[in-house]
Amino acid sequence: MDSITYVPPKVAAMNDGPLPAGGTVRPITRWGDPVMHRRLAPVTAYDEELRALVADMTATMYAAEGVGLAACQIGVDRAVFVFDCPDETGEHVQGVVCNPVLTLPEGRARRLDDGDEGCLSYPGAYVECARPDFATVEGTGLDGEPVRYEGDGLLARCLQHETDHLMGTVFGDRLSTRNRKRLQKQMEKLADEYPLDWPSDNG
Repeated sequence: MDSITYVPPKVAAMNDGPLPAGGTVRPITRWGDPVMHRRLAPVTAYDEELRALVADMTATMYAAEGVGLAACQIGVDRAVFVFDCPDETGEHVQGVVCNPVLTLPEGRARRLDDGDEGCLSYPGAYVECARPDFATVEGTGLDGEPVRYEGDGLLARCLQHETDHLMGTVFGDRLSTRNRKRLQKQMEKLADEYPLDWPSDNG
């Protein structure tokens, strides 16, 4: 996600697969900015403007060493996210999802994973956040084609976290008051390591 820090394997070329290369690293928008807390506008045009946006999102995600990034996290009101994330087995899945629909297990199939979670828009801070341990997302890809991704482990958490962003939800909204305060203290302690132009000032 944008959330849990993960450096993609260096053997994997960043322009392989569905993620476009050549984008510009942009500063990451923080919690509190209005675009982070409202439902984003649906993608309706699959054009060069969208491709350029997704390329910038991809470049920014990798520069920040994240596993996913939503458009709102670079200040854009558009319902699209990118991800490059391993599942429980370590197998990497990457993709672009516009206008996602999230499906989670119900009934006896529903099991919660209470692992740590963080967010690039609240950098440096991690606390436990219970989420279902499996998730499926359907939507459209960069060229408007239907796409479907599903998985467990970190991938399940990523798909849920990024879809939340497009609905105007940050994972802090899912925390108890106590855990939200813990998260805030961590973020404030590390604030000097993440200036407001981060990660675009990294090189």
